Amino acid sequence: MFRLTRPLLQVTKTTTGITGLAVHPDPIPSLTRTYKATLEALAALPTTSVYRQGTEALTQKKLSIVDAAKGDIAAVEKGLDEGHIEESLLIASDELQLVGKMAEWKAWEPLEEKPEPGQWEYPGTTLST
Repeated sequence: MFRLTRPLLQVTKTTTGITGLAVHPDPIPSLTRTYKATLEALAALPTTSVYRQGTEALTQKKLSIVDAAKGDIAAVEKGLDEGHIEESLLIASDELQLVGKMAEWKAWEPLEEKPEPGQWEYPGTTLST
């Protein structure tokens, strides 16, 4: 009786159910590499960059979730709360590409032109100067 139920517990995922998003054959090591590559790329940005600070903290938190799961894909998906692990891989890859763009754009530098008065004010709020 128990022999018949054993294989049912070891079902391999064949589809994500999302058009255009294939099942990754080995997602956890790939996700770990992507997070580590993002942290290495962020090291090139100035430590005062708000983008670096926020992205570094978020990536380190996500990496700790992946490491704590010890290879359990379901635990990674639950901890990251980003849907399928393949979706987390896409998000991580996009973030890694964005780090390169932010470095290219030098987004931490001051604006080339001073903004017009009231440009950064939203309806119902006033910036204190």
